[in-house]
Amino acid sequence: MKEIKCPECGKVFTIDENSYAAIQKQVRDREFNEELKKQTSSAVQLAEAEKDRVITELRGQLHSLHAEKDLAVREAESRFQREAAAKEQEIIALRGKLQTEGALFEAQKNSAVQEAVRAREEQQHEQEKELLMLQAQLESLKSAQELKEKQMLAERDRLLKSKDEEIAYYKDLKTRMSTKMVGETLEQHCEIEFNSIRTRAYPHAYFEKDNDARSGSKGDFIFRDFDADGTEYLSIMFEMKNEMDETATKHKNEDFLKKLDKDRTEKKCEYAVLVTMLEAESDFYNQGIVDLSYRYPKMYVIRPQFFLPLISLLSNAAQNSLEVRRQLVAAKKQNYAAERFTEQLLDFKERFSKDYRLASERFGDAIDEIDKSIAALQKVKDALLVSEKHLRHANDKAEALTIRSLTKGNPEMQQLFADAGVDVN
Repeated sequence: MKEIKCPECGKVFTIDENSYAAIQKQVRDREFNEELKKQTSSAVQLAEAEKDRVITELRGQLHSLHAEKDLAVREAESRFQREAAAKEQEIIALRGKLQTEGALFEAQKNSAVQEAVRAREEQQHEQEKELLMLQAQLESLKSAQELKEKQMLAERDRLLKSKDEEIAYYKDLKTRMSTKMVGETLEQHCEIEFNSIRTRAYPHAYFEKDNDARSGSKGDFIFRDFDADGTEYLSIMFEMKNEMDETATKHKNEDFLKKLDKDRTEKKCEYAVLVTMLEAESDFYNQGIVDLSYRYPKMYVIRPQFFLPLISLLSNAAQNSLEVRRQLVAAKKQNYAAERFTEQLLDFKERFSKDYRLASERFGDAIDEIDKSIAALQKVKDALLVSEKHLRHANDKAEALTIRSLTKGNPEMQQLFADAGVDVN
């Protein structure tokens, strides 16, 4: 039992250990929520600013394309008018010269006029053909520009949709995190998190409670994933430990490792993972994904925020291993000689290099556009990484909260804890 003196009325009252811990938690949660709201709001503003910048950049590109098209049309019309005026001047000059000739040369003049007219008609016909060709080129340029505009508009819409989805995600994250998973246990939290991506990321996976206690022990959840042919390539035994579930007796993560390894072995799972909120102040367990394979084979200890990332890491590694095993089995069945395999590999590389060179020559413009899109997406990615950094910084601040930091500059609270026998230093 601890005694606490009210800073307002001076009355001393006694509270038990659990109530005292609850007071500490309220102070810590309020600071954490305020910092988290501030950082999340900053992330949302950054994402919205990036969306506006992308819209402005795309509008500028569209304006540049329209200007290029108008310039090409004006240059073609100007050239045609200059050539027509020059030919007209030549005809006028020829006619003037023929009129100065005498009657003696009337026949020659008529012949010359006819020849000039014929030449003019031929020239005019060639000019008309050239004009039609220029008009066809302009139409082709116009069609290409319209297609490019449509592609850019489609890309803009896709980027806007992506940014809107990201903004909606962070707003939803802000709302959900502010509730602190009220009424939700750690097991329920992990199950909800996995089910939210099950259909998209793990359509063939099995993730259910371990209800088999025939051996006298069982874990919390078993995860198994299969390829399209039904071959199992990954299995994980999960144990979840919530600090709030252990209020009577404070356990350590070490207390559950041996049992978890035993459950993993009996249920024939490849990996064992302890998802824990115990030892909340431990720097060792707060560093991220903790590999304890030096203690027990293929065992990891993680905080709840690394639940889905760890499944993804193990799944990717297992799929790569499965593909390698398939290739080895296929090679043994077909009984390829090593030399033949090397020849085929070199031939494939040579043909692939040739095809790639030809394709790169033909699609240079397309590659340039892709590079621009990649650069734009990289900027979006950098902005999101900055947002993630802010959120991680907020989490680090929450983890670093102590009674000393919370009561700094507040002599009333310092005196309150001092009267209760707690050393705030």
